[in-house]
Amino acid sequence: MQNETSTTMATSASLPPAAPQRMESIDIYRGMVMFLMLAEVLHLNQLSSHKEGLPSWVQRLFDWITFHTSHVEWAGCSLHDMIQPSFSFLVGTSLAFSYLKRSSSGQSWRRMLLHAVWRSFVLISLGIFLRSLGRSQTNFTFDDTLTQIGLGYLFLFLCAPLSPQWLFVVCSAILIGYWGAFVAYPLPGEDFPYEQVGVPMAWPEHYTGFASHWNKNSNLAWQFDTWWMNVFPREKPFLYSAGGYCTLSFIPTLGTMLLGLIAGKWLQSPVRSSVKLVCMFVLGAILMLVAWILDRQGLCPIVKRIWTPSWTLWSGGLCFFWLGALHAICDVGQWYRWGTFWKVIGANSIVAYVMSWTLEEPIKMALERHFGWLLDIAASDTAQPLLLGTVVLVIFWIILKWLDRQKIYVRI
Repeated sequence: MQNETSTTMATSASLPPAAPQRMESIDIYRGMVMFLMLAEVLHLNQLSSHKEGLPSWVQRLFDWITFHTSHVEWAGCSLHDMIQPSFSFLVGTSLAFSYLKRSSSGQSWRRMLLHAVWRSFVLISLGIFLRSLGRSQTNFTFDDTLTQIGLGYLFLFLCAPLSPQWLFVVCSAILIGYWGAFVAYPLPGEDFPYEQVGVPMAWPEHYTGFASHWNKNSNLAWQFDTWWMNVFPREKPFLYSAGGYCTLSFIPTLGTMLLGLIAGKWLQSPVRSSVKLVCMFVLGAILMLVAWILDRQGLCPIVKRIWTPSWTLWSGGLCFFWLGALHAICDVGQWYRWGTFWKVIGANSIVAYVMSWTLEEPIKMALERHFGWLLDIAASDTAQPLLLGTVVLVIFWIILKWLDRQKIYVRI
């Protein structure tokens, strides 16, 4: 009997880990994020320009919707600003599950590494390809969501076997090191030619003092891009990004993905669901508190466009809250049927992303060409963009629903 038990234990110990169960919360969260991106076709960010003559409460509502469907000018955060960090966060979360699944199926580490290299290459290439649409030549740019993820994905994969504790250490080292690099770069002088880099001298978003290390187009990342972006053939020399975006943001974006990897490992852990939820909500609150203190003290402002370390903490905290709430509702409470609409979108997130870049304008043009007369009857000139965008959004969803029914899922 003792020998049988020993043999059984030895056999169990040699078996690969069990394949992870699929989390409804992750799919629904991803679908919500992709919906926010696809919903740009509705042009809700223009509502404030149509509020004249409306009741005051409607005007306030329009201002609120406009704010949360637009990117902030520089500092701060809107719902729209959470699209990219949520997508990046979920890359890390999903990697925790895919790594365990591949390991449990017996795939070698070398094979998984080659897949990670391939995925990085495809994400970077796809991002550049989509940004080159309509250009006379390849638009080599590396601040797109896909390229940013691709640049950091290989390192994220190498961190996949680490425990959450070590992932915290690695993430902290990355963010502190990135913060230190910005601090070491000289502050812009009083005579810095901001207007020559697309920033008005009287721009209200200018920082003073220590925080000016993170001013638009006068920081370390901007200086790096004035070299890096000109390594590649361009229509004209790169001088600055109109939005202040930069290539080096992939480094703190890696921090966001590492936080997502931590979340994925917590979701896989055998501890009680209540403990997981407490950990996610408490960590989310701590991250946001630290980010708020850094921002208020002028030590590191919360700026999404250059992905400051405090932005990684702030947006990461919100991601933990968002995923934690969905985990409580969908996975623990088993109430997830309400999320079918978003799950359909999240199931083919890459397809949804590509469609938003390639099909939006052709579909709009076709609708206007064939049904323009119906649009004139159905809506005023002011409401037509919203109506047209709604139809496009419905068509996108129908395509994604058909793919889901056919069990066709595009993965990289």
